[in-house]
Amino acid sequence: MLIKYFLVTEKAMLELEKNVVTAVVNIKAKKEDIKKEFEKLFNVEVEKINVLVSPKGEKKAYIKLKPNYSAEELLSKLGIF
Repeated sequence: MLIKYFLVTEKAMLELEKNVVTAVVNIKAKKEDIKKEFEKLFNVEVEKINVLVSPKGEKKAYIKLKPNYSAEELLSKLGIF
């Protein structure tokens, strides 16, 4: 499992308005692998992924969904938002 958990910070909530889901992922995960797993698990299409490694050593993925999918709806289905 590459996706560890989703973030629900103030910045993550602002990103939701841009249809972007923020998640902490395995440090060794590659963008392509994250995209494949996310699309398979949640039955959505991913437009693009940006990643960064935080000073804490966590790898964050900013997963932008295609316009015909809703990031807010996805997180509410999962009971996160």
